[in-house]
Amino acid sequence: MEGGVSFGLIVGISLGLVIGVVLAISALCCFTYHSKRSQIANSASRRTATLPIRDNGADSCTIMSDSTLAPDSPVKSSTNGRSLWLDGFTKKSNVVSASGILEYSYRDLQKATCNFTTLIGQGAFGPVYKAQMSTGETVAVKVLATDSKQGEKEFQTEVMLLGRLHHRNLVNLVGYCAEKGQHMLIYVYMSKGSLASHLYSDKHEPLSWDLRIYIALDVARGLEYLHDGAVPPVIHRDIKSSNILLDQSMRARVADFGLSREEMVNKHAANVRGTFGYLDPEYISTRTFTKKSDVYGFGVLLFELIAARNPQQGLMEYVELAAMNAEEKVGWEEIVDSRLDGRFDLQEVNEVAALAYKCISRAPRKRPNMRDVVQVLARVVKVRHSRKRQKMSSSPYPCLPTVESSGEQTGNRSVRSENYRRENSMESSIVED
Repeated sequence: MEGGVSFGLIVGISLGLVIGVVLAISALCCFTYHSKRSQIANSASRRTATLPIRDNGADSCTIMSDSTLAPDSPVKSSTNGRSLWLDGFTKKSNVVSASGILEYSYRDLQKATCNFTTLIGQGAFGPVYKAQMSTGETVAVKVLATDSKQGEKEFQTEVMLLGRLHHRNLVNLVGYCAEKGQHMLIYVYMSKGSLASHLYSDKHEPLSWDLRIYIALDVARGLEYLHDGAVPPVIHRDIKSSNILLDQSMRARVADFGLSREEMVNKHAANVRGTFGYLDPEYISTRTFTKKSDVYGFGVLLFELIAARNPQQGLMEYVELAAMNAEEKVGWEEIVDSRLDGRFDLQEVNEVAALAYKCISRAPRKRPNMRDVVQVLARVVKVRHSRKRQKMSSSPYPCLPTVESSGEQTGNRSVRSENYRRENSMESSIVED
């Protein structure tokens, strides 16, 4: 009897131990599983906080004539929320979370610019270098002047504001670096250089009249966005041909906007800022820069496109002499770039010149705003498009461009053929807007 009780006790204890071990192992597995799920959730939460999702790229609170995102905007990213074409750099952990602009290390940029030897330009805020990424993509690195009194916090605030500005007619910011006492901004690379180089350099063929109008419209739309689409609005303060950059398709984009905002703190700053030849006379006398000051600079730029004459070499005197003989929308053809050799539409020249002359009115209240300017230039292009369609529909060979001169060189013909294809594509996109 005692043997049976002992055997039963042993069996019971054994079963209890086995059940206890099984329960302990099960509890440990459950604990480990839930811990991992918690870590994954926290990690995802941190990534979401670091790389925010933005609706439509920028804070658009007004209806504009054209406020589409640039195709290279960091908004267009891969499934993990990171910009596809910026993956060539080693990304640092800290990101300006409000804008999603990525920070890069000084070492990465030093390597990408061959130790900062690939200088491609010198702007008002510092040198600009061409940077070749390991993925094969190319960007432009602007190294801001080291004598700036701007601190780290102020610089990151500036980056945050610039990161909110995205438009297809702006040179968009895609990254920054704040390291080793240096402040750098990384922009989309514009392969065709500045508008100034195409107007004044012998290395380039003269821009066609049609292309000049498209460039003017691109610039106008970029400024319209800065004035009416950006929150808060941005006044450029230095509109000039060297600050208008051209991409591979000869689309124009406005550069160097928003990099110096002393006027937001002190609108009556003692120093005159800007470029001689483009400065609003009202700004010079009152030290107050407004949106209409940008309109004045744009008017000068329009005359620069018409005449291909530098504002610092007597352009406005030339314009005022022509204005004495012109009657608003008649008589402006005498200032047209002679290299065009008559290949321009007289009605368009007079209409664009009349618009430019309104933009440079000495009284700011008489100048149009940029939205009005966009509407005028868009109408010019649409009228041209309608005329071309009518002409092509009546032509026995509607798909072929007209040869303007039998004595043209082959190189010139190929350039004009490329311009012709690009201009027809541009006209179609403008009509659809």
